[in-house]
Amino acid sequence: MTINVKDWNRKDHPFVVGPRNPWWTPYGAIPSALKKAVVASEDANFYTHEGVDYEAIREAIKTDLRKGKFVRGGSTITQQVAKNLFLTREKTLIRKVKELVLARRMDDALSKSRILELYLNVVELGPMVYGVGHAAHYYFGKHPSALTVRECAFLASMLPGPKVYNPYRKLDRVMKRSDRILRRMVAARMISREEYDAAMAEVPNLAGLERKIEKTLETPPPEEKPPDEAPGGGPLVLEPVPAAPREPVLGEAPAPKSPDAE
Repeated sequence: MTINVKDWNRKDHPFVVGPRNPWWTPYGAIPSALKKAVVASEDANFYTHEGVDYEAIREAIKTDLRKGKFVRGGSTITQQVAKNLFLTREKTLIRKVKELVLARRMDDALSKSRILELYLNVVELGPMVYGVGHAAHYYFGKHPSALTVRECAFLASMLPGPKVYNPYRKLDRVMKRSDRILRRMVAARMISREEYDAAMAEVPNLAGLERKIEKTLETPPPEEKPPDEAPGGGPLVLEPVPAAPREPVLGEAPAPKSPDAE
């Protein structure tokens, strides 16, 4: 399956969903701490609801009415997968109804582990950084299976949207949110007190981040306000790919160069 993703300049790029993508990380290779951090951050009732969290939707409606505008969507992880793979980000009632229907169908057809695997492999975590496999190498220079608890919380903290929780510009904001996620995890007994203390004492070793910051600040990406659908979904924009000529695909290894091209 191939979908379109948008870069931070709103340009479309094809993206491979599935094992053909070399960054694809199977469920078993994703550390338990990362799965728990994402659930604590994005969808606390993920394992008990049937794709749609009606209580979260009620709370979102209350928030929207109180604020007098659409500020919270109440989307579950399953809804976000449905939206990311099959729908657009347009804020219309029709799109929301489609999302709810698709989420219920996905919950009936797929296991929770499969839904979480899809989510963690297509979610946006940086400038043209999609999925935890790419993000783990991009920020920490390691495979996802080697991530520490702190590093897992760090990645989860960017899920509302890497343009909002952008370590290039707002590293303190990302660290504070990762602290909150760790507190949720220990409160929910997802991690032990010892793991929590060790994570809080750890300073993430962001391999090459200073060089990335210097390069990025030469042409900095646009900064955004917190996404309207916080805390349910981030600003990932994925749309079905229209028929088009074959072009290089993000996630596929580039074709080897001809000796004549040297």
